[in-house]
Amino acid sequence: MLSAALRDGTAGRRSVFEAFGRRLPDGRRYGVVAGTGRLLDALADFRFGDAELSFLREHKVVDEPTLEWLSSYRFTGDVWGYAEGEVYFPGSPMLIIESTFAEAVVLETLVLSILNHDTAIASAASRMTAAAEDRPCIEMGSRRTHEEAAIAAARAAYIAGFTTTSNLEAGRRYGVPTTGTAAHAFTLLHDDERAAFQSQVDTFGTDTTLLVDTYDVTNAVNLAIEIAGPQLGAVRLDSGDLLQQAREVREQLDSLGATSTRIVVTSDLDEFAIAALQAGPVDGYGVGTQLVTGSGAPTAGLVYKLVAREDSSGELLGVAKKSKDKTSIGGRKYAFRRRDPRGVAEAEVIGIGAAAANDPSTGLRTSADDRTLLVPLVEHGERVFTGTLDDARKRHTTSRGELPPTARQMSRGEPVIPTLYQREEKERMS
Repeated sequence: MLSAALRDGTAGRRSVFEAFGRRLPDGRRYGVVAGTGRLLDALADFRFGDAELSFLREHKVVDEPTLEWLSSYRFTGDVWGYAEGEVYFPGSPMLIIESTFAEAVVLETLVLSILNHDTAIASAASRMTAAAEDRPCIEMGSRRTHEEAAIAAARAAYIAGFTTTSNLEAGRRYGVPTTGTAAHAFTLLHDDERAAFQSQVDTFGTDTTLLVDTYDVTNAVNLAIEIAGPQLGAVRLDSGDLLQQAREVREQLDSLGATSTRIVVTSDLDEFAIAALQAGPVDGYGVGTQLVTGSGAPTAGLVYKLVAREDSSGELLGVAKKSKDKTSIGGRKYAFRRRDPRGVAEAEVIGIGAAAANDPSTGLRTSADDRTLLVPLVEHGERVFTGTLDDARKRHTTSRGELPPTARQMSRGEPVIPTLYQREEKERMS
C-alpha cells in the first residue's frame, strides 16, 4: 500500500485511522483498554534500520523509492485515545491516529498486536477482580504463554486490579509488585515435608506461604503450624475440591490458633471459579492459564481502519468500508460517556466529524454528567501523555465503578450500555 501510494501521489494525503472493536467478545458486557503505554513506547522507537531495509531490498518487498522513504521514517502526526484502564464498548474509538496516509498505514500491525493482546488480558482480568471483590488476585501465568507476552500480561492484569505478579521482569520493567510461593518440586527435593517447610521458614520467616497439598493436606497444615507457629503468613492449595478444602483448612487453622493465617488457592482458576470460591474462606487467588489466554477471548478483536482522508479541496472526507458484516462508520470520532445524575453510565456517545455541543443541529447533547473519553497522547510526533501505571489502575477502578451493577454479572449478556452514534442520538431526541 505504501509503495503504491508513494508512486501515485496519494501517500501524503492527510488521513485519520481508528482502532476499535466492532463487537465485544461473545457474551462480555464491557472491555478494558490496555497496552496504550506500551504502544507509545514502541511508537517512539519505530524505525527502519539497516538490517530491516536490507531484508526488504534483498527480498524485493518494496522498490527503492519506498526504501528511501522508510529510511528516514519518523511519526510526526497526532494520536488521541482512551487512556489505559478505561472501559470500552462496541464502536468505541479507542485510538485515533491523524497523520499522512504513509505515516499511519505502516503502524497497523504495531497498533493491533499490542492493543489486541493487552486489552484482551485486561478485560479478562477485570472480570476476575470483579468476581473476587476485595480479595486479592495474583498473576501467575508466565509459564503458560510467550516470554514477552507474559510480561505484557502481568502489566495488563495489574491495570485491571490484580495486586501482584510472579513475573520478576514485569516488576523490573514496569514496577508491578511481585510475589511468589514455592512449588511442589521444593517439597519433593527434601527427604520429607518437615524438612522442606523448615527450610522455607528458616529462609523467609514465618510470613511465608507454604504449599500444603503435595501429600496429605491435613498433616501438612498441622506440620506447617508446628514449624512456623500461629503467625504463619499463608498456606496454598493447588488441587482437589478447592472450596471444600478451603473450608476444612480454615477450620483446622482456627483450631490451631492460626486465625490470621491466610488461605491462597490456585489451579486453573477463571472468573467463574473465583465467583464460586467466594462462598468459601479463601483469602486470595493465584491465576495463570486462563488469565494470560484471555479466559476464552485471547484477542479483543480490534481493527485498524481508515475513517477519513483529505479530498482534492483539502477538506477531510469520511470514508467507510461497506462489506457485509464488516461495515465501519466513516468520519473522525469524538466520544463521551453519558451518565445519569448519580454518576451511573447510561451510554457511550460517539460524535462524528465534530465534538458534541449543546446544539440540536449537531445531533448530540451534553450535560454536566457527561465525561469526555478521548485524551491527547501524541502531538506532532511527540508524546504528551504522561500517565503512570498506577494512574491506569485507579482509572480502571473508577471507570468500572460507574457502570451499572449488571456489568459485574458473570452470565453471558449484551454490552451493559449501548453505543449511540450522532444520527442515533438525534433520532432519540426527536
